[in-house]
Amino acid sequence: MTHDFLVIGGGIAGISAGARLSELGSVLLLEAEPALAYHASGRSAALYEAQYGHAVTVALNLASRADHESLDGGVLSPRGLMLLAGVGEEEIFARDVAKMGLPTVSIEEAVALVPALNPEAITGAAAHHDAWDIDTDRLIQHFARTIRANGGTVQTGASVTQIAKQAGGWQVWTSDGDHTARTLVNAAGAWADGVAALAGIAPLGITPYRRSVARIPAPGGHEVSRWPMLLGAGETWYAKPDAGQLIVSPAEEDPVTEPHDAWPEDMRLAEGIARYQRFVTEEVTRLTSSWAGLRSFSPDRALVLGPEPADPSFVWVAGQGGYGFQTAPAASRLVADLVAGRKPELDAATVAALSPARFR
Repeated sequence: MTHDFLVIGGGIAGISAGARLSELGSVLLLEAEPALAYHASGRSAALYEAQYGHAVTVALNLASRADHESLDGGVLSPRGLMLLAGVGEEEIFARDVAKMGLPTVSIEEAVALVPALNPEAITGAAAHHDAWDIDTDRLIQHFARTIRANGGTVQTGASVTQIAKQAGGWQVWTSDGDHTARTLVNAAGAWADGVAALAGIAPLGITPYRRSVARIPAPGGHEVSRWPMLLGAGETWYAKPDAGQLIVSPAEEDPVTEPHDAWPEDMRLAEGIARYQRFVTEEVTRLTSSWAGLRSFSPDRALVLGPEPADPSFVWVAGQGGYGFQTAPAASRLVADLVAGRKPELDAATVAALSPARFR
């Protein structure tokens, strides 16, 4: 059987693109791991903050909101965001406040929202309620159900070993067989350039960066479920409530030479805890768990969405960075529009800024 679309990658990028494309024809989605959303998507901080990211990322965020509020009954729940500055960070804090449009709050107001904060360490605070947790599993499963409901197939444990262009389409070999499709969709995350190389397409320079996360007990026994996400000025650390505890990250971006199943480095975790520790009154004495993920960026740090200029039957859905979940509804809709030859809902300048043609 020749499929209309073969999607490589079962993270949020691939599963959302596959769902939109399944409205246009038959879809086969291949994921190398035994479960969907195993790598970056399964290790996301899962926050919808519309003003977070590159300018074109913000455009995708805004265009995704209605879907986040409605798909499967809505996948957002209240969280809020608080930006904090310490001594020497005032200028960076002011830039972040202006860029994200955050209203400043007094130190007293900040401590009232998050009682574990140390007022003596804070020189500036800003906060708003318009930031939301994303139910990532619900969104993934919604898109997977859509593919299946439209007659498509989602196959896990299918590692791609070889790709060849043939008359009328593509042949893709996996660990358990081969498949053919008219259009190949590259949503392989950190492996996107490797998939392109297998297909004989010039890589774009997609670079994976490691980010480490630790989970710690709720400080001082506080009930943290209603706390906002805490973000250090310049995004030098963050902390976010998670299952009655906090996840804390140094928000590092360490480039890796080869994509892999990432793991955290103890020194990086210690840096993140120290940056967080500076702003709170309770000492961190233990971690309950830790992990790392790879956030993949294009050279200009914007997503890459659309057909490859050298061969439009090869479609890029790559370079999500840390913005895959919050951009997925609009990004996948744009990909389907471009493949179908429809006029995109996004403006022409944004579409061009996301196109792989900008690198060719």
